Amino acid sequence: AASDVYKRQLSILRVIIRYRLDLLLLGYALPLPVRLILWCMPWRLLVRVRGPVSQRIRLALIDLGPVFVKFGQLLSTRRDMLDDDLAEQLATLLDKVPPFDSQESKRLIEQALKQSVTQAFAEFDDVPLASASVAQVHSARLMTGESVVVKIIRPGIKLTIERDLRLMRLLAKWINATVPDLRRLRLQGVIDEYEKTILDELDLQREAGNASQLRRNFDNSNLLYIPKIYWDLSNPSVLVQERIFGLHVNDIEAIENAGISRQELAKRGVEIFFTQVFRDSFFHADMHPGNIFVNPTIPHDPQYMAVDFGIVGSLTQEDQAYLARILLAFFNRDYRQIAQLHVDCGWLPADTKVHEFEGAIRGVSEPIFSKPLAEISFAQVLLGLFQTARRFNMQVQPQLVLLQKTMLNIEGLGRQLYPQLNLWETAQPILEEWFKRQVSPKQVYRQLKQEWPDLAQQLPYLPGLVHDALQQSARSLPVTATVTKAPKSKGHWSGLIGLVLVLAAAALHPIPLADQVWVAPVSAVLGFIGILILWNRGNH
Repeated sequence: AASDVYKRQLSILRVIIRYRLDLLLLGYALPLPVRLILWCMPWRLLVRVRGPVSQRIRLALIDLGPVFVKFGQLLSTRRDMLDDDLAEQLATLLDKVPPFDSQESKRLIEQALKQSVTQAFAEFDDVPLASASVAQVHSARLMTGESVVVKIIRPGIKLTIERDLRLMRLLAKWINATVPDLRRLRLQGVIDEYEKTILDELDLQREAGNASQLRRNFDNSNLLYIPKIYWDLSNPSVLVQERIFGLHVNDIEAIENAGISRQELAKRGVEIFFTQVFRDSFFHADMHPGNIFVNPTIPHDPQYMAVDFGIVGSLTQEDQAYLARILLAFFNRDYRQIAQLHVDCGWLPADTKVHEFEGAIRGVSEPIFSKPLAEISFAQVLLGLFQTARRFNMQVQPQLVLLQKTMLNIEGLGRQLYPQLNLWETAQPILEEWFKRQVSPKQVYRQLKQEWPDLAQQLPYLPGLVHDALQQSARSLPVTATVTKAPKSKGHWSGLIGLVLVLAAAALHPIPLADQVWVAPVSAVLGFIGILILWNRGNH
């Protein structure tokens, strides 16, 4: 309702006044009328400024409610935009709100499952295990005896999110129009990113799918345990999954009392992260201490247990390769390669002056290497690279923002468990092993086999396409008075050979031959060589 929007606008204005956030704008070049209005506001005399700016911003977000708190949490990961003090303040924000009534929980469950709570569960605990801005969690027991947790979307939260997002956009639009210096923050883009993240969290079926994918990736693994999803009791509004009983990862005393090696646990945390990123290209992107536990039943073989899969990240194969090469190049202090890779993968504009970018990276990186290796922060390395790249017009890469956020979480957990953790030493063998697998004959064959169906469908049409392209190329060539016979003859034979190879590759395509293991790689190689010969002939 319009009245609710106006009330919300007034409440936002009240919070801005209470924490004197208007003073932040006076530090920038504002149009004279706006500056005069701010200077004449009565609260300048009535409301005192209390505490540093970063603390006031954090407290203001808490007052504005859970939607703004989650926005602050997202901003805390954007250290390329914020100073360190503000980022640290925002990182302490906790997504906790008072629970809603258990009878409302039951009503929502029954509405979503089309059956009563007593029919779905043998036991249901009215007291929630946890309550956050988007959802609430209760413990329960199935009719078959398994202990589970039931996650329910908070009633009315979608309307609240949509209303607050509209107001955020209005505020961002006003700031962009009034304070040109703040346009570099690209607030509209940050809000768009936040909208996608928080709306994804409202779909519990999507979260269940993420959990199932991670569970398959670590099936029978001694590194990470992902609880089972009960699909017959889950849908977009309700999620039922296996309840785990683990030790909080930041409960150092309990971990030591259980006889679990903190050093091994820290190493395995790093291994889990890099395995998810480089083996699976699918990683849990919300690995803060509240979502990570340690299995106390196998202290001799430390194992993590994870929950809350609403936010996941993924990298393309190209991003994986470039990121791995950038990290290894950084480790070897090959700044030229780092700079070139940023341009090659499209993270920086093609006209970037690579030598200037190389110098900027060297200036940021050399002080880091003055520290002992064990004290070098992987996450700070990435942050330094991204901040430097932003000065050269690097566009925000959402997948890299999630990656950096997750790396900060993992590194923080690892160093809390074992302060002497040498993350480089743990990560380097994983990266090098990944590279070896990428260029192994088995991987090349697997790639050829995967790509072959698409390539085979196109091969019968290639001779005609190549012929058309060559004719077009010939028509565009200038006519010269002198014609040399020998190269023409050579080009004729090379073109014929290329065409024969392409046709031979196409001939291997029929279904009866496709059952032979050697068909795909041989025909692909023949086709590639033939096309290469024809292309070279066309260029000459």
